[in-house]
Amino acid sequence: MALKVRKSKAPPAPPECPLTVCMALLGGAWTTNLVWMLSGGPRRFGELRRDIPRLSNKVLSARLRALEERGVVHREVMPTSPPSVEYQLTDLGRELIPVINSIVKVGLKLRDAA
Repeated sequence: MALKVRKSKAPPAPPECPLTVCMALLGGAWTTNLVWMLSGGPRRFGELRRDIPRLSNKVLSARLRALEERGVVHREVMPTSPPSVEYQLTDLGRELIPVINSIVKVGLKLRDAA
């Protein structure tokens, strides 16, 4: 005898699910690492490369560009000679910090339970 299929009690997802949008951003390789590193304040490209040694220049550039396009990171050209560029989290980017901290806490529990 087949089991009766139950109707879902979850509310219908919006046309573009916000969870999917957020996870698509955070799911990119090295994205959470960059947000984590920028949570300490503005960083230059070379500093971020040193912060995350396994991250290539190409991927770092792509991630920073994507985060800037999504309004998570602000890029500022500094009036120095030679010019330098600093990256920092926007208000929206700073809202991701508690989320990442929560994921870290769960990750530690999962790791310790294994």
